[in-house]
Amino acid sequence: MNTFKVISPINSRSYAERPYATAGEIEKALTTSAAAQLEWQQRPLDERQAICLKAVSALLARQAGIAEALSWQMGRPLRYTPGEVKGFAERARYMVRAAADKLTDIQLEESATSSRFIRRTPHGIVLSIVPWNYPYLTAANSIIPALMAGNSVIMKPSSQTPLSAERLYDAFDTAGLPAGLFQYLFLEHDTTAKLIQHHAINYLSFTGSTRGGREMELAAAGRFINMGLELGGKDPAYVRSDANIERAIEGLVDGAFFNSGQSCCAIERIYVHKDRYRDFCDGFIELTREYRLGDPLHPDTTLGPMVNAANATHVRTQINEAIQQGATATIDEKQFPASVANSPYLAPQVLLDVDHSMSLMRDESFGPVVGIMQVDGDEQAVELMNDSPYGLTSSVWTEDSEAALTLGTQLQCGTCFMNRCDYLDPALPWCGVKQSGKGCSLSALAYERLTQPKSFHFRR
Repeated sequence: MNTFKVISPINSRSYAERPYATAGEIEKALTTSAAAQLEWQQRPLDERQAICLKAVSALLARQAGIAEALSWQMGRPLRYTPGEVKGFAERARYMVRAAADKLTDIQLEESATSSRFIRRTPHGIVLSIVPWNYPYLTAANSIIPALMAGNSVIMKPSSQTPLSAERLYDAFDTAGLPAGLFQYLFLEHDTTAKLIQHHAINYLSFTGSTRGGREMELAAAGRFINMGLELGGKDPAYVRSDANIERAIEGLVDGAFFNSGQSCCAIERIYVHKDRYRDFCDGFIELTREYRLGDPLHPDTTLGPMVNAANATHVRTQINEAIQQGATATIDEKQFPASVANSPYLAPQVLLDVDHSMSLMRDESFGPVVGIMQVDGDEQAVELMNDSPYGLTSSVWTEDSEAALTLGTQLQCGTCFMNRCDYLDPALPWCGVKQSGKGCSLSALAYERLTQPKSFHFRR
């Protein structure tokens, strides 16, 4: 039997071991999923709502165990992991409520001779490929609305966080979701590509790297199926001259280093007006030094290890290359004794004297590092913020909402924030431009992606 092990970043030991799905198990999952979906789409919307809400409650009841297991699998401090289950519940409940209006027939004007309306019909089987960094939150983005829309779902979890799929399955089973509607498969890369090519898969939802997104498109070539891709980011922030500096420092430090910077919408580069540059940098560096790097199961730990040593090495390499090109490191790694070379434990780093010739300011870091540049004003800030192949979120820190709106219309991104960052509001569509993806999840608009419009034109 072909198996894989979950190597915990906490101690670099095996935390769990699971078997990869066999060809027979995959075919069985597709067969049962297709049969269950045909019946499910006939269920009244209020029945689907009731079951999905029960599943949310069942997951919340397991919150403590889920949180500890998540810390072991991917390294986030235990003081924060329960928040992901709460976030799942918030997003899921919003999407359940949003379905009522979005999935209602659109009735057009009738005449004496004809009746016309538009109905949103489910695609069929949705394949949801979920990442390790936020396995429950990203699952809520696609799985709950897919089920609400009348689809069935097969989840392919990351091999780093496979227990998330098992916990979600248990929650749906407790809620009474009919058998076959939600299933999960542990798959290798080549098997995943073959599954995407299978005629039974009708929609693909993928959250992961930009490289992974390209692989998804290649795997689906010629299938003509719709897909939602949430990919990489190099999210910028701009601190204007009129910003509340204390608020900006607090928000951007958290936006850069929460989850050890392992978020697609983490703040990875900051541009500060020259009149506030020194005050901002001094405060940002001081607050960064207050982090406590260590065992994520310890209650005092505020910064856990990265998911693995290889990812930490990538960030260390970016930092060292930037320093060799003239950047100034402001954090002494010795102040973080847990930071050890060739391990997942990496101290946070703030780099000054950076520019866009450096990989650190161009390429996704996905780790606890941020570069800060001084700018002359709005025009230069916008130019630099847009100087990126990515476009997920941007944030503007200012007391002038009109100025923020003016800047926001010029910024090439899916979400523009003012005086906040690194947050998903379930009422707003989550989407990216350029190499940060295509399509959208969350908000009522997500249902337009997870369904197919069908026209009815009846002549009397």
